[in-house]
Amino acid sequence: MPTYVFLTRFTQQGIENVHDSPARTEEAKAMIESMGGTWRDFFVTMGRYDGLVIADLPDDETATRAALTLAGSGNVTTETLRAFPLDEFRDIVERMA
Repeated sequence: MPTYVFLTRFTQQGIENVHDSPARTEEAKAMIESMGGTWRDFFVTMGRYDGLVIADLPDDETATRAALTLAGSGNVTTETLRAFPLDEFRDIVERMA
């Protein structure tokens, strides 16, 4: 199953309701799992982004639905990255002409 990294930033609404953020994170985990995904990890970060979620999801379409659902709450914006583990990266490089 492909791995995705969701980089999140709090919106003004998210900052105003930051005390609810841990509960919202648990809801996000349940949402990912309801889509057939696996929640791998979550981190609060310092710098350009406020949080990072790593999840495995069945496909790009499902990852897009997850990102839109997260952003649809109004508490965060998201940037989604497809992540390739080393073994997949090796396969990609080996197939290069």
